[in-house]
Amino acid sequence: MLYKPLAISWIALLLISSCYPSKRPEDRSVDFGEIVASGQITAVTLNSSTTYFQFKMQPMGYEYDLIADFAKEHQLALNIKVAENETRLIEMLQSGEADVAAYPVQIDGSMKQDVLSCGHERQSYLVIVQRANPGDTILQDVTQLIGKEVYVNSGSTYQQRLESLNSELGGGIDIMHVVDETVTSEDLIEMVSTGIIPYTVSEYNVAQLSRTYFRNININLEINFKYRASWVVRKSSPLLATAINEWASNSEGINSYQAISKRYFERSKDFVPILGSIVPRVVNGQISPYDPLLKKYAQQLGWDWQLLASIAYQESKFDPTAVGWSNAEGLMGIMPRTATHLGFKAVDMQDPEKNIRAGVECLAEYKKALTDVPDSLELIKLTLAAYNAGIGHINDARQLAQKYGKDPNVWDKNVAEFIRLKSEPQYYTDPVCQHGYLRGKETYQYVPEVLERYHYYKQATAK
Repeated sequence: MLYKPLAISWIALLLISSCYPSKRPEDRSVDFGEIVASGQITAVTLNSSTTYFQFKMQPMGYEYDLIADFAKEHQLALNIKVAENETRLIEMLQSGEADVAAYPVQIDGSMKQDVLSCGHERQSYLVIVQRANPGDTILQDVTQLIGKEVYVNSGSTYQQRLESLNSELGGGIDIMHVVDETVTSEDLIEMVSTGIIPYTVSEYNVAQLSRTYFRNININLEINFKYRASWVVRKSSPLLATAINEWASNSEGINSYQAISKRYFERSKDFVPILGSIVPRVVNGQISPYDPLLKKYAQQLGWDWQLLASIAYQESKFDPTAVGWSNAEGLMGIMPRTATHLGFKAVDMQDPEKNIRAGVECLAEYKKALTDVPDSLELIKLTLAAYNAGIGHINDARQLAQKYGKDPNVWDKNVAEFIRLKSEPQYYTDPVCQHGYLRGKETYQYVPEVLERYHYYKQATAK
């Protein structure tokens, strides 16, 4: 083993309880009546930024939130299973391992013969991602791509579609193949946003999600035909399909759909600016109104209080009423389920002292889980990373680092690289990974930003 797991940790219990509830005998003829009688529905989906992932060890994702809402409406426990790919997803559905595929499956002629579509129908297609700052020229037609450089990961489906489009146009698109495996598709979108490259290709829903991080990108130029997609159930589950359709069309279902769509595809997820931007000036040695509390509870970790202050600024900018898009709350950005585990009530997280105490207890859990890291500074870095992403993703990145010949006990240029790469299927589907997809760019940036601000705070408060 690379690292020693906690004997019985709340993290492990949470994962087990959310992903592997009590089993119901698998039966291909199971329909909605049997599901209701069992008190549980099993959904299969894929790991991705728009379907299902774990963030701070809590299940999230657009499709996950929707199926969780359906289960809640019918007072059903939700059992989530993750397939390796779409082919396997359909196999798991047809074999009875799952009741519903909570994933946008393309509905074509052959698929209609095997499954029933249900739920919210959406359209999927590929788009050109281009920068849209004032003064930028926005391409309106695919013919305007002729003579333009479009960057795509080598061997990707995006490259294949772009080459087909280039052939349809008679050539002329400069297709730039990115062969560096450490450059992710999300990196390419960010490069467009910052002006490093002019264009890239993305699926529309992924590009739509990316716009909540990078507000200056345009994703309106489509480069292939739209296709219909929806959840699917087995042909032998018509009542389940009906129940899902009724949920999707009733007023509560529509309201939930709109709220969930807004959460993932509209609500800003901009990172807190790095230190070189806007950080309140420290006056007379005071960082925030909460310095006495930060000093009090930092002692429990054996950390400088200025480091705890830097985390609080990163999470909330010292706003005790802050609520992030992920529902992380208060000064220290505490997730609801984390608060519950630590013995707090939801309303407690609006109390600055209780929120800081919860944050410190959470940090202590992660620090304890990383006791095999020998260097004290590296232990701090990996603990900060775990606080942002969840200990499971850090364990995955450490395993990947070890597999690829890097040091699993060192953050910079080692574990950090694989945290960033956990947004790519090649890495998050690796057998050594147990926790799937992560938008690791945020965690990759989180650690140095917190530490840089910490050093500033420490210097500014030195007597």
